[in-house]
Amino acid sequence: PSGFRPSVYTSHGDLLDSARPLVVMALPTGDGATTDPGLLRGKWTMLYVGDGLCDDRCRKALYLTRQSRIALHKDMDRVQRVFLVTQRCCDRGFLAAEHPDLVVARVDDPSAAALLEPFPAYDGVPVAAAGRIYLVDPLGNLLLSYAPSAPDKALLADLKKLLRLSHIG
Repeated sequence: PSGFRPSVYTSHGDLLDSARPLVVMALPTGDGATTDPGLLRGKWTMLYVGDGLCDDRCRKALYLTRQSRIALHKDMDRVQRVFLVTQRCCDRGFLAAEHPDLVVARVDDPSAAALLEPFPAYDGVPVAAAGRIYLVDPLGNLLLSYAPSAPDKALLADLKKLLRLSHIG
């Protein structure tokens, strides 16, 4: 029936009230190239948005996404990691050494910043300062968000469940 919502959710992250489609666009990368316009399509995406200098909170989030992806074992190829840099791109040495599989794209100009418009502000904190990890489905919809204080296993638990149930990506 229309409007049916279960009374109990089993996701560990903050489920968005409705899926929010992200725009399809090529983004500049940290090395001057551009991403494929379909970057956020075809795979599940763990996405972090923040300053390119990558403070401790950023490093912890990127580490968590890396370890969660590795823990997926045979399903890890169904998931990608993306870092959207809002300013001061990038600590290249750290990213190359610790996160060679991480896709780094810049959203520091007005046209690329349009990609961030569907992201919610939590407690009035804009997406660029929130330090959250976001989960995007293979159709490019923003679905879940994880606060920096969320338990480390929350992201992995949700990913395993989504990959088990998903017929896409």
